[in-house]
Amino acid sequence: METQYFRQYSPSLGRDMECKVYGHAGRPVLYIPCQDGRFFDFEGFHMAETWSPWIESGQVSVFAIDTLDAETWSDKEGNPYWRARRHEQWINYITRELVPFIRETTNRRNGWTGYPGILAFGCSLGATHAANLYFRFPDLFDGLLALSGIYTADYGFGGYMDETVYLNSPVHYLANLAPDHPFIAQYNQHRGAMCVGQGEWEQPETTRRVAQLCREKGINLWVDFWGCDVNHDWPWWHRQVQYFVPWLLGGEPDRQ
Repeated sequence: METQYFRQYSPSLGRDMECKVYGHAGRPVLYIPCQDGRFFDFEGFHMAETWSPWIESGQVSVFAIDTLDAETWSDKEGNPYWRARRHEQWINYITRELVPFIRETTNRRNGWTGYPGILAFGCSLGATHAANLYFRFPDLFDGLLALSGIYTADYGFGGYMDETVYLNSPVHYLANLAPDHPFIAQYNQHRGAMCVGQGEWEQPETTRRVAQLCREKGINLWVDFWGCDVNHDWPWWHRQVQYFVPWLLGGEPDRQ
């Protein structure tokens, strides 16, 4: 498997950010690690092995990045106003700096002049961030695989709410999405999957709320609830990747 490591200064964050790219060609996938995670978790928790059939065949290239959760969602004692704005700087880093880098890299590797959009992927709090990117920026992200996320900013910010927190809380802004909002048509041209188990450490309530909102708004999103034996842990996330990725890439789910 071809890999490349990058360390680049981010003007949005005022610090260096690290990224590792897995693969040589294909559709771009943005991997966001679990809470407080690092770019190397994609490899360290064997997710690179799980994605390897699609990476090595040139169907996808995965861009694994760092979170900023320790300064934002996880810093429960910090000022929520400033934590939310630091998180938004991380969103700006992704959308204004990383996405152009992904586009340029993808086009160059594939010999394309355009690209088919980015698939956002994450587990746990990484799924929360991935879903937020997918719903907020449908012009940039046309695919989603969100496993075991919590889709309300209440998880990181408690009862605090302002305009920046609201922008990062899918169950809040989806509820207020107008029936004729142009984002709905964009979502319905994409493929997105959201999955949660009902076993230990899983919290399926906000996934149920997203499913309800998507039904009400006419948004096509595959929301899947797995059984009470399905825990919030890596072995299940590996199995869910194997199940959903074939469909996300345009085929049928792997039902083995």
